[in-house]
Amino acid sequence: MAGSGQEQQELGSTGDLGWAERGTVATIGAFDGVHLGHLYLIEKVKAEAAETGALAAVVTFDRHPASVVRPGSAPLLLTALGQKLELFEAAGVDLALVLEFDAQRAAQSAASFVEEVLVGYLRARAVIVGHDFHFGRGREGDVALLQRMGARSGLDVTGLRLATSGPGGEPVSSTRVRRLLAAGDVRGAAALLGRWQRLQGVVCHGDKRGRELGFPTANLAVGREMQLPADGVYAGWYLRPDGTRHQTAISVGRQPTFYAERESSLVEAYLLDFQGDLYDELGTVELVERLRGQERYESVEALVDQMTADEAQTRKALAAARPPWPGAVA
Repeated sequence: MAGSGQEQQELGSTGDLGWAERGTVATIGAFDGVHLGHLYLIEKVKAEAAETGALAAVVTFDRHPASVVRPGSAPLLLTALGQKLELFEAAGVDLALVLEFDAQRAAQSAASFVEEVLVGYLRARAVIVGHDFHFGRGREGDVALLQRMGARSGLDVTGLRLATSGPGGEPVSSTRVRRLLAAGDVRGAAALLGRWQRLQGVVCHGDKRGRELGFPTANLAVGREMQLPADGVYAGWYLRPDGTRHQTAISVGRQPTFYAERESSLVEAYLLDFQGDLYDELGTVELVERLRGQERYESVEALVDQMTADEAQTRKALAAARPPWPGAVA
């Protein structure tokens, strides 16, 4: 389903890839999080593609464009590229084109991008984007430019009003999801994502203190470029590569009971009612409910008592959990 800029060069003509005759209806963006606003846009793309017999296509990038354009203030990510592509596939996208976003791409004019990618490569019949969409060198491209170029090349262009959620009618955005996660509001984030937020990383060796305390944890090596929720303890699920799911108490924090300072937060998952070796597997946790903030305890005994309570609260929270997202987008 996915291709990269390099693959585009190797494969040659669009005929080799099967959409030269059918053409595409496309949308473009970073799509970090693939939240309900993005899915609303994708549904519009799919509907128009079905009407015209074209393929539904998403154009995205191998990294967030801000990491190249303004690296000092680039946002933390909600989804890694692999997860993003899985979400596109689950949403029913026919084709995801992944372009390398480097200095050369950042310097490309908006007009050149349209000619190269949309008209020349994807054979786009239509493009659907948000009404405030900008692209190309210095964000010079917008919906008006797309419409002018489309009029010359037979490309239909639609700028959609952004999907909103909540009583204030605030647009659904990746920035808004990051803000909620940073505050520990994982239910609020899920309401905008249309799913529980996931953190993913290879299970690595830690200091084995959890095992000594009677609560062995899987330590996930989550990339530092990823947005973590506020430090604290969360009820959630651990998803193994074999598809099994386990009730899990998830700690995000810096272990203040044992360490005066840590450079960054750790993600530790205590799988309830589980015995086995998780080392070196790709582990995924879903964040369902925040149970409490991070705390420092005066004794190991006090910490163990709290962890016992966290286990009970995790069972209770997961038994009562209901998805917060149905009907969230207008």
